Amino acid sequence: MRRKKSDRAETADAHPDRAALLLAWYDRHRRRLPWRALPGERSDPYAVWLSEIMLQQTTVKAVGPYFEKFLTRWPDVTALGRASLDDVLRMWAGLGYYSRARNLHACAVAVMQEHGGRFPDTEADLLSLPGVGPYTAAAIAAIAFDRRTMPVDGNIERVVSRLFAVEEALPGAKPRIKALAETLLGPSRAGDSAQALMDLGATICTPKKPACSLCPLNDNCAVLMRGDQETFPRKAPKKTGELRRGAAFVVTRGDEILLRTRPAKGLLGGMTEVPTSDWIAGQDDKAALKQAPDLSGAKWHRKAGVVTHVFTHFPLELAVYTAKVPARTRAPDGMRWVTIDDAEGEALPNVMRKVVTHGLDGR
Repeated sequence: MRRKKSDRAETADAHPDRAALLLAWYDRHRRRLPWRALPGERSDPYAVWLSEIMLQQTTVKAVGPYFEKFLTRWPDVTALGRASLDDVLRMWAGLGYYSRARNLHACAVAVMQEHGGRFPDTEADLLSLPGVGPYTAAAIAAIAFDRRTMPVDGNIERVVSRLFAVEEALPGAKPRIKALAETLLGPSRAGDSAQALMDLGATICTPKKPACSLCPLNDNCAVLMRGDQETFPRKAPKKTGELRRGAAFVVTRGDEILLRTRPAKGLLGGMTEVPTSDWIAGQDDKAALKQAPDLSGAKWHRKAGVVTHVFTHFPLELAVYTAKVPARTRAPDGMRWVTIDDAEGEALPNVMRKVVTHGLDGR
């Protein structure tokens, strides 16, 4: 009996040549990336790990310059493990999702102290490292050590969900997509198989207007003939967090600005900021202004407009207040004066860079 197309799409071993087709395509079209080994060379586990941490929820374009800076400053995991967390946070500033930087440093210390400066080569041992989850462990194991495992990032989810017409919505579909992705592993070159799927998703099987005619797997794609590629992967409705509001206080003393360091744990932990109020849903300007730093004689001026920023779980609006204080004004406890020029080298997250730019505009 002839099977329906949907049945053929669900059969994992229906097309055993897929892995070979994928690798042949990769050998011709692989992307040149700063952290990727050249053909015939072994991948550096440190470079693979560093890039994978940086690439979490961040684009290749944004990561490139940061990767180069880190590698120049700290060329191996031991050098990074010996650095101070403050230096790592300063170097990371602007890349976002700052818990990654704290975990990066903690992981480097663990590899240096517990593994003699060498990354473990199995998923199980990699998972024991700070900040290394199932995806990152699989990526390092496959790419750096050629372990036969398939890491599944957003690009691979898209390719596989289209190739096999996975109707279940994410995130529930993740286990099934991973199982199907593993059928695209060849008997060897696991790392190249994974990177081939990543490249295919990044350059051919894109979210919008995929170039299906150029895809090496188009003869076997379950959704190609249907023409609804852009609807995959299916996704559950995204929940948007409630808007939070607050105030930020940009205080200058001549050519200096008042800064402080956020608590080590929590949102933007260990990063640098200007003093702020609490960030609370429904907070009004009057309540936020009452939380201004205690500076004798400071007269607060509210800047027009607000600074907006979207975190993973909520959007934020900050009213910006400015004040100029006399030259001998002491910094309140837990705060410090930094020259405006030197503030550029502080670990200011993007939201605070927006605040400082807004607050100093027209100064």
